[in-house]
Amino acid sequence: MSNRSVARRHPVPWLALAGVLVIVVAVGAAQQRQRTPDGRTRPPGIPRVALPDAPFIINTHEIAQVRVVVVTRGLSHPWGMAFLPDGDMLVTEREGRLRMIRDGVLDPEPIDGVPEVLARGLSGLMDVALHPEFTDNRLVYLSYTRSLGEREATVALIRGRLDGMTLRDVEDVFVAEPWGGSTASARIAFAPDGLLYMTVGGAFGVGAGAGRAQDPSSHAGKLLRLRDDGSVPDDNPFVGRPGYQPEIFSMGHRNQQGLAFHPETAALWATEHAVQGGDELNVIESGKNYGWPVVSYGRQYNGPRVTERFWQDGMEEPVVFWVPSIAPSGLTFYTGDRFPAWKGNLFVGSLMTGRIGRTGHLERIVFTENGEELRREWLLTELKQRIRDVRQGPDGLIYVLTEANRAALLRLEPVE
Repeated sequence: MSNRSVARRHPVPWLALAGVLVIVVAVGAAQQRQRTPDGRTRPPGIPRVALPDAPFIINTHEIAQVRVVVVTRGLSHPWGMAFLPDGDMLVTEREGRLRMIRDGVLDPEPIDGVPEVLARGLSGLMDVALHPEFTDNRLVYLSYTRSLGEREATVALIRGRLDGMTLRDVEDVFVAEPWGGSTASARIAFAPDGLLYMTVGGAFGVGAGAGRAQDPSSHAGKLLRLRDDGSVPDDNPFVGRPGYQPEIFSMGHRNQQGLAFHPETAALWATEHAVQGGDELNVIESGKNYGWPVVSYGRQYNGPRVTERFWQDGMEEPVVFWVPSIAPSGLTFYTGDRFPAWKGNLFVGSLMTGRIGRTGHLERIVFTENGEELRREWLLTELKQRIRDVRQGPDGLIYVLTEANRAALLRLEPVE
């Protein structure tokens, strides 16, 4: 009997196989046809991982076991957090809500009194910080995107007095000069001397947009230094210089998203988003230029280098840079006693690695006494979460905010 006759006598398996192939091809095509809200093709991507309900253990280099606890859920695109003296927490949500967490429980109602914000794309309510004398004056500071009309917006800083679940006597203490864009990160932090530092991003693109970082008449692409009432300190580096905004402390930045003061030197460290590769960790000094877009280790999103120059006289080099990018966010130096092996280490949040979704993580960086990098360790990679902020709590534990529609607050604890 020929093979041909066998094939004719058993048509059903071949038809079934053909049907399976059609289904597989159809499923594959459907995956390739997934679209983003703006109509672009979305690749299948890395599967989402749900945060576990129970605490779980991770292994790290210096510490054998660390427990990770989901403190609370139900946050929507949180951006910044601050600890109140009694241990409660304030958390900002990008859509314009300021939330309270008490004993690990998220209050279902937001705090009243927050002004209307422009919540569009990555713009909205951003960071929160307490006045150094909060116990006496109850002042809370918030950075946010402020609408100036249909096509214009800017970054602003407000303060208000926290009274229970209400912000009272709210006032703008600083409003950046508008530049036409609306997406600009604004991290804020009080220095040990009581002055306030504020990042203003927005120096995007390859032409005039990126060039704002080198334009001294624009607040975009700068780090600002203010008094607590928004006025300009007399010793700011560009006070009295024609053509310079007096609030500028340093320039040549693209989009900074993290600020932390070194616990021993009080030097200000900052993370900065580049494009594809070239994210930076810088030690900020008065009046210095950090190079964007004249010097960079990054490439544009379509491939070409931002510039052929990695460094140039008169422009500062980063302490650490990332290739590929990790989209660095909040950062903190660990100074507590609960993790002795981590004392002095820097923790940096990562939103994604190499522009691949669900590759965010918490990065731990170890430095020598001279500030030279020794090693980096990636933590929480198994969660496949975007990490927006990281802070040390008053209890000496490490708190981490994820970034998503349904985000969470995590806590890292020693296993004792």
